[in-house]
Amino acid sequence: MTNPEGASQIFPLFPELSDLQREQIENLGPLYAEWNEQINVISRKDFSYFYERHVLHSLCIAKWIDLNEKDVMDVGTGGGFPGLPLAILFPSAKFTLIDSIGKKLKVANDVAERIGLENIRCIHTRIESHEESYDYITGRAVTDLPQLFQWTKKLVRWHKGKGNAGMVYLKGGDFKAELKHIPRKIEIMGLNELIGTTYFETKKLVHIYQ
Repeated sequence: MTNPEGASQIFPLFPELSDLQREQIENLGPLYAEWNEQINVISRKDFSYFYERHVLHSLCIAKWIDLNEKDVMDVGTGGGFPGLPLAILFPSAKFTLIDSIGKKLKVANDVAERIGLENIRCIHTRIESHEESYDYITGRAVTDLPQLFQWTKKLVRWHKGKGNAGMVYLKGGDFKAELKHIPRKIEIMGLNELIGTTYFETKKLVHIYQ
C-alpha cells in the first residue's frame, strides 16, 4: 500500500495547488493500488514509495519548465508517468500519453477519468508511427537518448524556441556519452537541486532545445 503521508510531502513543494488538484493527487495512490492488484503497473516492492518515486519524480519537471497552455506528448508513458501528474499540475495544457503496451494505457486512462482529468488523451501506438506535432515531449528513461531523439525529433515544434518547445526527460545513471549524439542544445539539472530529497541525488532532468 502507499504511504498515507505520501501525498502530503508534495503539497509544500507546490503551494499553488488548488483544493481540486490536492484531491486529485491524494486519489492517485488508492487508484493505482487498486490497479496494481490486477496488473503490475508499478513494481510492488516500490509501491510503498509511490508518491516520492513516481508522482513527485514526475512533478520535478514542473520545477524546471512551465507547461501551461502547451501541447505535450508523454512518450512511453506506461501507467501514466510523468504525464498524468503533470496534467494535474497544468490543467490548461493538453497531454497526449503514448505507449505501445495497451493494458498500461488502460490504467492511465481509467485513473484520469476517475479523478476528473479532462486534458489527457491516451494513444496506443509505437512512437515511430506517430505523426502529430507538439510543443514539448516528456518521458522517464524510455530508452537511450539518441534513439529517442531520432524517433521524436520530427514531432517537436522546434521553431518556437527555448521556453516554448523541446524535450524534457527524467534520467538516471551515467548518460553523458549519449548526449554527444544529439545535435541540439542541452541543459542538465540534478533533481535534488530542484526538490532536495535524498532519493533524487543520482537522478537528472535533461532539457533538449533548439
